[in-house]
Amino acid sequence: MTSATDAVTPHLALPRLPEHQLAPLTAAYARANAARRRSTIYFFAALILATIVASGVAEIDLAKLFANLGRFTNYIGRLFYLDSGLPVWSDPAEWFWGWKKWLLLLADTLLIAYLGTVLGFAGAFFLCFLASANLNTNAWSRGLVRRFLEFCRTVPELVFALIFVVAFGLGPLPGVLALAIHTAGALGKLYSEVVENIDMKPVEGVLAAGATWWQTVHMAVVPQVLSNFASYGLLRFEVNVRGAAVMGFVGAGGIGQELIENIRKFYYSDVSAVLLLIIATVMIIDIGTERLRHYLIGQGSRT
Repeated sequence: MTSATDAVTPHLALPRLPEHQLAPLTAAYARANAARRRSTIYFFAALILATIVASGVAEIDLAKLFANLGRFTNYIGRLFYLDSGLPVWSDPAEWFWGWKKWLLLLADTLLIAYLGTVLGFAGAFFLCFLASANLNTNAWSRGLVRRFLEFCRTVPELVFALIFVVAFGLGPLPGVLALAIHTAGALGKLYSEVVENIDMKPVEGVLAAGATWWQTVHMAVVPQVLSNFASYGLLRFEVNVRGAAVMGFVGAGGIGQELIENIRKFYYSDVSAVLLLIIATVMIIDIGTERLRHYLIGQGSRT
């Protein structure tokens, strides 16, 4: 009597090709594997070579890096001690002695980020429709707007801030203008891509009813993209809060100006206190805007 295993085994056996048919297939498989291995080796060899060349151009000295690594760790450790030598958490009042001044400067930073985001949002909102291929069929004007947006987002905010500090002097204004220009370029690119992915049927229907181009944008395009626009705008506000803090390094106002002054004067505990305030503020803003973005995206998907 045959067992159940013996009965099933013949049905599970795979047919094997004759050797004269199997040999070319095996050889082709081996060649494909060898080509893939060569491609992988060439890729990593090129990556290593590019890294070596880039390290040479950047004058990276690993011996110097490791020799001075202790200075970095010592500086970080020094941030958590008061001038008396006690840990900062042992005397919070001494650690945050300037909290009133720092909170006012932090409020300036938030206002700089807010105004920069609002102005940049406005610029991106009006330019993105002209930069979209499905709404602007004039290649010359569309290309001109796209090049302008590329210029706005390619030049770093700090460069714009330095230029405006020279033009308008120290204070929040250079930071606002720098963030507004860079935000317009970044959001303009994102917004134009959103517009290019809309449903064109409402646009065609409004145009067929005799609406002008701007009326078409207002009635058929904006309702489709507004939730995504708001979501990207909130995300950019998060980025601009961090950017506004750095603007103070070049004299563009806000908490960054206090931070760089404390770093230069080696006020270690003040540096850690200011950094902690910045980090806490950014975390709160990130959490709040993230939830609001998810809500807006959900609302937009239901419309």
